[in-house]
Amino acid sequence: MKVGFLGLGKLGLPVALAIESKGHDICGTDISNTTLENIKIKKINYKEIWVDDYLKNTKLQVFDLEGVVRNSDIIFVPIQTPHEEKYEGITRIPKERADFNYEYLIKGMKDLSNEIEKQGDDKIVIIISTVLPGTVRKEIKPLLSKKVKLCYNPFFIAMGSTIRDFLHPEFVLFGVDDLEAYKVCKQFYKTITNAPLYDTTIENAELIKVAYNTLISTKIAFSNTLMELCHKLPNTNVDDVTNALKLANRRLISGYYMDGGMGDGGGCHPRDNIAMSYLSEKLNISHNWFEHIMKQRENQTEWLAKLIIENSKHFKINILGKSFKSESNLTLGSPAILLKNILQEKQKQINIWDPIVDGNFEEFEKKYQWKSEPQLFFIATKHDYFNNFPFYKGSIVIDPWRYIIDREDIKLIRIGDSK
Repeated sequence: MKVGFLGLGKLGLPVALAIESKGHDICGTDISNTTLENIKIKKINYKEIWVDDYLKNTKLQVFDLEGVVRNSDIIFVPIQTPHEEKYEGITRIPKERADFNYEYLIKGMKDLSNEIEKQGDDKIVIIISTVLPGTVRKEIKPLLSKKVKLCYNPFFIAMGSTIRDFLHPEFVLFGVDDLEAYKVCKQFYKTITNAPLYDTTIENAELIKVAYNTLISTKIAFSNTLMELCHKLPNTNVDDVTNALKLANRRLISGYYMDGGMGDGGGCHPRDNIAMSYLSEKLNISHNWFEHIMKQRENQTEWLAKLIIENSKHFKINILGKSFKSESNLTLGSPAILLKNILQEKQKQINIWDPIVDGNFEEFEKKYQWKSEPQLFFIATKHDYFNNFPFYKGSIVIDPWRYIIDREDIKLIRIGDSK
C-alpha cells in the first residue's frame, strides 16, 4: 500500500519508517525545510532507537503536498498540537488552564482537504494528533471535503522508542467516522501488527488517548508520594513497597476497578485513605494524595445526589442497594449509604432497600408502593436482582453501572453513556 505523511517530524518519520519495514511504499512532506533536508541526507538531530538504521536503507520519497496526495492510498496526519511553554511542566503551573493549540492541525487539514478536492479522488486520512474530546468533529470535520474519508488513530508510544512501540503496541485504537475507510485501515494494520484493534467513536478515541497519558501521570504521582513517605518514615524503602505492589497483577496491575460506578467502600478503603491522610499531614507530605482521593469520592457522590434531585421532579426517590459491592450483604463503608445521607442532608425523603441485606420484597413493596405509581430509582449496588425489578410504568431509573436492560415503559439514564 502507498502511505503518505503530512508531517515527518519526531513522530511522523519514525512511524513512516516502521510502516516501510512492513513492505509498504512511503512518502511525505513537512513544513520544515530543515527536517526535509535532514531526511535527504539521512540524518536526524534527535535520539530515537532504530531510526538511524532504518533511515540508511529507506526509499522514503519527499514530495510537496500535491505529490503526497497523488502518491498515497492512506495519508497519516501527525501534526503537533502544542501548548505554550508555560504548560509544558518545566515551570510552575499557571493559574489559568488552556486547551491544546490546534492552529497547525487545522491549517494542515484545510490544505490537505483542498488538495484532495482538487485532485478529485477519495482519500483515507488518518489523524493521529492528540486533541481533547470533540475537537475532530467540531473543529476539523466541518472544514473537510466529502472526498476526505476520515479516521482518528492516536498512537500510544514513548518518544525515543517510537518504531518499537508502533510495531508492538498493546492495542490499536480507532475513532471511526467512515466505515468503509475503517475497513481498509483494518486490513492495512493486519500487515503491521497482531495487536487487537479497538474501534469506537471519534470522541471516545480522543478521550482514551488523553486518559491513557493522564493515568500514567497518576501512577507516577502516586509512586512518588510513596517515595516521600518512605523518606520520612523509619525503616521503610520505596522500592521494597512498590516491588510488592507490582506483584498484585490481578487487582492492582490489571483492568480491575477500571469501570465507572459508585465510589469504593468496605471495611478497608475509606478508612485506610483517611488514616493515610492523617499520616501525610503528620509527616508534612508535600501533596496529601489520600485526602484528595476521599474528597473525590465524596464530591462525586454529591454530584450523583444533585443528578437524582434534578431528575426526581415530583417522584418519590428510591435507592436500590445498600451493600458496598454486588451480591454481598456487607454495608460497611458503603457509598450507597453515603448517598442516602447526603440526600437526607438536602431534606429529601429517601427509601432504600437491598434484596440481600433486607430481603422480604413484598413487605417493602407494600410500604413504598413500587407497583402502584411511577417513582425514581437509583441503582446504587450492582445486584443481578435489579434487572428483574418491577419498575412501574413511567418510572425513572438511574444506573451508574450501565447494566440495567432498557425497557420501553421506563426512562433509563445510564450515567457515563451519552450516546
